Parts: sequence; structure tokens; C-alpha cells
Amino acid sequence: GGKVCDRIKAAEASGKPFFSFEYFPPRTPEGVENLFQRMKRMVQHGPVFCDITWGAGGSTADVTMGIADRMQNEVGVETMMHLTCTNMPSEKVDEALVACKEKGVSNILALRGDPPKGQDKFVAVEGGFACALDLVKFIRSKHNDDFGICVAGYPEAHPDVIVEGDKEATEKAYWSDLEYLKQKVEAGAEMIITQLFYDTDIFLKFVKDCRKMGITVPIIPGIMPIQTYGGFKRMTGFCKTYVPQTILDTLEGIKEDDAAVKAYGIELGTQMCRKLLDAGTPGLHMYSLNLEKAVLGILGNLGMVTLEAPEKPLAPPQEEKKEAVAAV
Repeated sequence: GGKVCDRIKAAEASGKPFFSFEYFPPRTPEGVENLFQRMKRMVQHGPVFCDITWGAGGSTADVTMGIADRMQNEVGVETMMHLTCTNMPSEKVDEALVACKEKGVSNILALRGDPPKGQDKFVAVEGGFACALDLVKFIRSKHNDDFGICVAGYPEAHPDVIVEGDKEATEKAYWSDLEYLKQKVEAGAEMIITQLFYDTDIFLKFVKDCRKMGITVPIIPGIMPIQTYGGFKRMTGFCKTYVPQTILDTLEGIKEDDAAVKAYGIELGTQMCRKLLDAGTPGLHMYSLNLEKAVLGILGNLGMVTLEAPEKPLAPPQEEKKEAVAAV
């Protein structure tokens, strides 16, 4: 495959906003097959790339690898694979990179990763990496320019360093986080995808702050449509995401009504993305949660994809629901 950052630069030059989809590895073989059916439909809309996440603590390494291979070679979409440092000694990381090369997967999202299950703090494993910066340096030193490297950006600082209720400490943490992001870019990262957010001004300020610090690579917002009330509360709690009061109030009034929550998720996502695009954001990275309705609904509202009537009946809804719940 080619480098995603080159495709993004080409898209930016054309002035046409682009989009990409993120997926996670399902827990069962049937789940994987369902995902591929859905992905094949979604990819027909022309995402610039798609990415697949790496399970907590490297728990899905083989599944992720297998999915990345099929995405690149069977679905035929430019594929980015997440790689995290959790439970990964450097030789294991290298095995993954060599396997990627063999399969033609040329794009990596380098992350530190969450602490292994049951642990609060991230600790490097013996012979492993302490942070994403080490991972970026390792990929560049071992594999030169063979991979396009993407890293994560945190518009509200990394959840680990956010001090809730202490604005000053959080502000300080935010700037040191940006300093660290700059180091990741200097070490070889060619693009940045952000953590989810629900206040577009926070993202736009983050981009300005990055540019002020001399970070010049593309910065793509990560868009997480609200799909279920419970999932939204869990996700924003885990990431310590700031949620504007109007959004919380609206959800409070409809939280018992799943269909209303989904519809609101599409409406809010559309408003947010429109603001971002109007402000000059070059593209949108859509966290699909392995579901198609919300992300395609938003892109359809924005006129970025044309939604045809589905040709064949979609998978029965209860299955889709079950998997989405397991995911969040």
C-alpha cells in the first residue's frame, strides 16, 4: 500500500473534504464476517483510508493483524493498523511490523495504549516501550521510511494528565502534552488523529496551538457519533471528555428512547462536522464503532457521500446492537 499521509495531502490539495472510517476487532469469527460485509458496503463510498484498532493490552493482536490484511488485500482500502506498547516487547512489535510489510499494510497508528486489564497505571513491559514516542522512533530506526506513521492528538490533554477540577494544572498538562506531540512528529509521525471531543471550539483551538508550536502535519478530528446513551456516558467518562451542557440536557430528555438518541447523534454529528469543515478542517475521521448508519448518515447530510437505498436487507438489528454494546 501507499502512505495515507500522501493521500491526505493530495485530497487537501484538491480542496475536497475527505473522510475515513475506524473499526475495532469483533470478539467472534461471526462478528468478523459481519464486519467485513458492512465494511465492503461502507468502502464503496470512497474513504481515504480505514483503520483497525489494537485490543487492550495486545489482546487482539492476531485478530487485528488478520483483519488489517483482509482490509488491505480483500476489501482493497488503504489500511492503517493501530499498534500499542501495552504488553509488547520490542521483538513482538517488530514481528507485527514485518508481518504488515509482507501484507502490504504500510500505515501504522503508533499509540502507548491503555494499561493492561485490572491495572490502573501503564507500565512498560520488560524490553518494551514506555510511550508512543519510543514506538515512533523504533519504527523509523528499524524500517526507515517504509511506513506512514500516524499518532494520536489530545485536544483536551491525555486523560491520564487531566486534573479534574484543577484548571491550572490541566492547562499546564495540556501544553506539556503538546510539547510531547511535537516530539512524536519530529521523530517521524506524519499525521495526527485526535481523541473524540464534543466541543468543536476545543478542536479548533488545539489545531491553532499545534500550528503555533510548529507542528505542520495534517491534524484530523476524530468524530464519535453518539450511538447509545450508555456507551456515550462510558466513553466520555473514560476519556474525561468535556461535554457542553446543552448536549447533556438534550440527552437527559431522550435517554430512554434509543431511536431518538441515535437520531440526535446524527444531527449533532452533522452540526459539529459542518462547523469543522467551514473552519477549514481538511477531513473527518469517523469512529464507526463497527456500525454504518450514524457515520454514513452524517456524511450523507454533509453531501460527502450519496446514500442509495440499500440493495439487500441489512443484517437483523438485534445482532448489530449486541456487538456495539460489547464494544463500548
